[in-house]
Amino acid sequence: MKIPPNNECPCGSLKKYKKCCKVFHDGSNTKTAEELMRSRFTAYILNDANYIIKTTHSDNQDYTLNIESWKKDIINFSDYTDFIKLEIFETIEGKEESFVKFRATLKQDNLDASFTENSRFLKIDNKWFYVDGTFTE
Repeated sequence: MKIPPNNECPCGSLKKYKKCCKVFHDGSNTKTAEELMRSRFTAYILNDANYIIKTTHSDNQDYTLNIESWKKDIINFSDYTDFIKLEIFETIEGKEESFVKFRATLKQDNLDASFTENSRFLKIDNKWFYVDGTFTE
């Protein structure tokens, strides 16, 4: 899927895609963990497995050096999931560790696959990475 640059960004920020997640997908570093959370949600919509991989911390349970297999798993998930909405409930920003509580409204085969998660992010060399999360519902 492509998102026209002047369309509203699907991350829920109410900004245009070109002024929101696109700048991160094009290579700029996110300044906050929340920006990374939003840009990763949008990357799944775009089927941008490379972005998901490069923003995942090596301590994440899905992290693997078998990049091709990992890409296939991400693309498969993205292909079979409708990403409907992202809601950010709480962000606790730290200098090197941050937390974002969010709800992702998703459908798979017209069935609800939504979840709420408390995600943990670490900042390394001025870049944020998704480490892990715990489901709260």
